[in-house]
Amino acid sequence: MKHPSIYLKMRVLGAIESAPGKTRVKRIQHVAETTFIDEDGLRRCFTWRTIQTWYSRYMKNGITSMNNHSRSDKGCTRKVTPEELSEALEVALPQFREKKRNKMGLYKFCIEKGLLQKSRIAQTTYYRFLTQYDLLSDDAKENRRRLAFSMQYANQLWQADTMFGPHIQDANKSGSGKQTRLIAFIDDASRVLCHGEFFFEENANTMVKAIKSAFYKRGIPEQLYVDNGSIYCCQEIILICARLGCILRHTAVRDAAAKGKIERFFRRVRDQFLSRQLDLSSLEALNKQFFEWAENQYNATTHSTLGMKPIDRFGIDLKRIRFLPPSDANDEIFFAESLRKVKRDNTFSFQGLRFETPVNLQEKQIQIRYERHNPSTIVIYYKGQRMGYAKPLDPVANGLLRRKENKS
Repeated sequence: MKHPSIYLKMRVLGAIESAPGKTRVKRIQHVAETTFIDEDGLRRCFTWRTIQTWYSRYMKNGITSMNNHSRSDKGCTRKVTPEELSEALEVALPQFREKKRNKMGLYKFCIEKGLLQKSRIAQTTYYRFLTQYDLLSDDAKENRRRLAFSMQYANQLWQADTMFGPHIQDANKSGSGKQTRLIAFIDDASRVLCHGEFFFEENANTMVKAIKSAFYKRGIPEQLYVDNGSIYCCQEIILICARLGCILRHTAVRDAAAKGKIERFFRRVRDQFLSRQLDLSSLEALNKQFFEWAENQYNATTHSTLGMKPIDRFGIDLKRIRFLPPSDANDEIFFAESLRKVKRDNTFSFQGLRFETPVNLQEKQIQIRYERHNPSTIVIYYKGQRMGYAKPLDPVANGLLRRKENKS
């Protein structure tokens, strides 16, 4: 049996806080008697000594110490994703006769035509992806076993995906309209739209903004089911899910049917929302109309499969849902993260500026969390513990303070 993932470990550690028992040892022993479900749907149990080891590592070094000292990108590419390789092959395959399809010939063709860059995907990675994801198998999609499924309770699993939206005028640019993209999250059991929002860009920043709104609005899902697109494999979403104990699951490459519920929702958006006479003067106007349609019509209309309104079905399991109350501390869950080494004068550098740590951490390695759109707000973490806010270095003020201390 494979090693437990960091998401499963964080779920186990998260259960310690709510477990009965007056001491931590008693609570850990109670959690050791609990059965957990991993990403593959397998039942997993862990001894109290194993859980105690994970807890000690987490308290000492934070999330970064929970991965059994293996590469965080093991089995993944840091440059070309399987999705990008599959798209390149779809363009290249029609240029070859079926009997002349050799792997190296396809690779060279993609490089020559600019579909792939040799610096971004080596031959060994190319061959590994072909084997691992059956990208050249004609029968792979036909022989794939497909089973209809549904979760028993709300927030056991969310499905997320991106859809191309209408063209609207970007206020920051002149000329023709720019195409929008809808990032949406739907709950598997209740079919509730947890959150959906149109953006001009599909990147880590827009993904973080969307998932933050979804988690605050509908609570924390146990699992998040996404495809292999770049924004769903980025470091930001991995960190957010790990911090909250949410299991991040990916579909097979080019297998949109695996997320049938979110695809069906997108078809409904096209047929019932985008077919309207909409105000496309700005992104804000489009989102305002979409929010109103989603809450007042989609979530509040009887679903043919459920036989009831999605929002009512979601409300049945309200007591089971773990909500994230708005607070500054919870906002930091969605911050970006970076490592820094504190100098002997208790300062560190970030984006060309020097900052002071709130406590004495000289010559220590720290984690800094910062808001992407406001990097001046920096929170210091050391060994998983929050130390406080860093402040910009003011050498003149420090000099005056030192004089006052010497006079006294």
